[in-house]
Amino acid sequence: MPEDPAASIGIRCYDNFHIMTHLHDETSPYLLQHADNPVDWYPWGDAALERAREENKPIFLSIGYAACHWCHVMAHESFEDDATAAIMNRHFINIKVDREERPDLDSIYMTAVQALTGHGGWPMSVFLTPEGKPFYGGTYYPPTPRYGMPAFQQVLLSIADTWDTREGDVRSSAAKITGHLQNNFALTSDAGLPPALIAQALQQLSTQFDAERGGFGEAPKFPPSMTIEFLLRVFLRNGDAFALHMAELTLEKMAHGGMYDQVGGGFARYSTDVRWLVPHFEKMLYDNALLARAYLHAWQVTGKPLYKRIVEETLDWVLRDLSHEDGGFYSSYDADSEGEEGLFYVWQKAEIDAILGTDAPLFNAVYGVTEQGNWEGSNVLHVAREPNDVAQERGLDSAEFLSKLQSARHKLLAVRNQRIWPGLDDKVLTAWNGLMLAALSEAGVALQRSDYIAAAVRNADFLQQRLRRENGRLLRTWKSGGTARYNAYLEDYSYLADGLLALYQATFDERWFEWAQELIVLMLTYFSDEENGGFFDTSADHEALVHRPKTIQDNATPSPNAMAARVLLQLYLYTGNNHYVDTAARMTAALGNVMAQYPSGFAHWLGNAWLLLGEPREIAIIGEVADPQTQQLLAVVREQFRPNAAVAVGQNETIPLLADRTQIDNRPTAYVCRNFVCSLPVISAEALRNQLT
Repeated sequence: MPEDPAASIGIRCYDNFHIMTHLHDETSPYLLQHADNPVDWYPWGDAALERAREENKPIFLSIGYAACHWCHVMAHESFEDDATAAIMNRHFINIKVDREERPDLDSIYMTAVQALTGHGGWPMSVFLTPEGKPFYGGTYYPPTPRYGMPAFQQVLLSIADTWDTREGDVRSSAAKITGHLQNNFALTSDAGLPPALIAQALQQLSTQFDAERGGFGEAPKFPPSMTIEFLLRVFLRNGDAFALHMAELTLEKMAHGGMYDQVGGGFARYSTDVRWLVPHFEKMLYDNALLARAYLHAWQVTGKPLYKRIVEETLDWVLRDLSHEDGGFYSSYDADSEGEEGLFYVWQKAEIDAILGTDAPLFNAVYGVTEQGNWEGSNVLHVAREPNDVAQERGLDSAEFLSKLQSARHKLLAVRNQRIWPGLDDKVLTAWNGLMLAALSEAGVALQRSDYIAAAVRNADFLQQRLRRENGRLLRTWKSGGTARYNAYLEDYSYLADGLLALYQATFDERWFEWAQELIVLMLTYFSDEENGGFFDTSADHEALVHRPKTIQDNATPSPNAMAARVLLQLYLYTGNNHYVDTAARMTAALGNVMAQYPSGFAHWLGNAWLLLGEPREIAIIGEVADPQTQQLLAVVREQFRPNAAVAVGQNETIPLLADRTQIDNRPTAYVCRNFVCSLPVISAEALRNQLT
């Protein structure tokens, strides 16, 4: 057999140099990374699908994203290889998809891969019939057989042969797999939530909890932002000390680990080990938005300075390094620079010694820096010892020592900024910006950071100007130098609406409330699953695919359906619209048993259940926002974390919670209500505090 598989099918490698991919006009950095491959890539669209049908060729669908390390590895090993490309181009129509631009395709075909193999991930490699029905798939394939996996060329040739000789069997298998995909979970129930739901969920979490290192389960460890949010709410409701302990230990270990960027701020996507030490170095906007919010709420609950510092360092990093000048937030930074994973972030001891001089031994003691390193001969910085312990051991003033450490980090950051940076995915995604909008809005209020609120307002203005159509419909993605494109998804509407409600409560500018309500009306109109309840991921006028997906479970981000229910509950508190609360309650109740059994996969839903089972409050302050007496009342409301409260301030009829309420003695007046049954109005801060106790 010839050594070159391409030669065995009569193709010379140099033929591939004449291949021109169809990706050059794309705006996705991920697709553009592949624009000059010898593979004849198409973006997903009519051109590729029509060619597949006309030539009766199977489709090879490769899904990934710009910050994905193993996507780059497979690209270098296979997609840049002429012999491999020759096989692909002869036997397949090849399609590249950025999962962040097209979460619908990612959801459909990831479900198929998981059904076929029992696991999933990126790069995702899926083989489809010309009609787009999946029949075989996996993730990363090596160029030679290893790790128990066949070589990618072997996979390609085997599938090509199977299609040529047993097309009927392939189509039959694809039809069965597609039928499996088309089963959507019903999200409608009038049974109500199980009374013991919260207790059962806590019991399940306690069995998964890593009592030594925090987090839940084994490596790799992903930041459990939504689970932490649920645990903090449980503590607020019933004082459950162990719930708070699980949240705090996890927050502390993540903040002290290498997954947190100890020099520049912000979190990597996950930890490859159980100790939170070695990160997968890519840094995503959504992780940092969710984690900033979780640390903020933990600070509001406990008052611990560590959590406040992490919030500010994380958000400062986003504003410094992940922001478009007009207010949008970019998607991610790559794990790789100069072709090596983590090279931008790791350190040699000699390098730190030279930069910090006499302060280096103290820094090294705190951050675990050694000659041999802790990862592939280099040092991933982590808090190996508490700074106060090192200061005490060496007879140093703690405050002065902490100042020295901060100065050292700034010096290292200045040096690191001169390195070759990881690749930046500079597309702006509506959904992820909605998550960061919420984090900045809440942090701006709680931390009294006017710059955060200003950044949130700029972001909302940016999204409204660049990603909202004239008819109110949203677009998914925007990139500088290009235009906004792709129909928005359920997560774009629900995440952005949540961010806008947070911005309203930060500024009490009613235009943000009005936009949030507009988005929810559109969501109900275009995404509702009238038969089975809940919402589809795609709109009713979206491109017809082999399946209309409906994401129920939390993943790295909240379930779009869970967030939709959350926003409906929030809007109910402002409007009294029973359709909102009824829809959200039925959706949440349908998952009662699932939440109890699998709390870490349904933590955002558990937050909804906590709200429904608790006593949410509506707080209306009738007065001009800028009036000092209004601000005194508002300060009382903001004294602590109140996740079960909807707050409105002003004197207008736009927001029903404010309508038809009068002032006492022409002074700013507060109304505290439960299910729109209100206590007596009050005008003093102390009286309001007593009502909120």
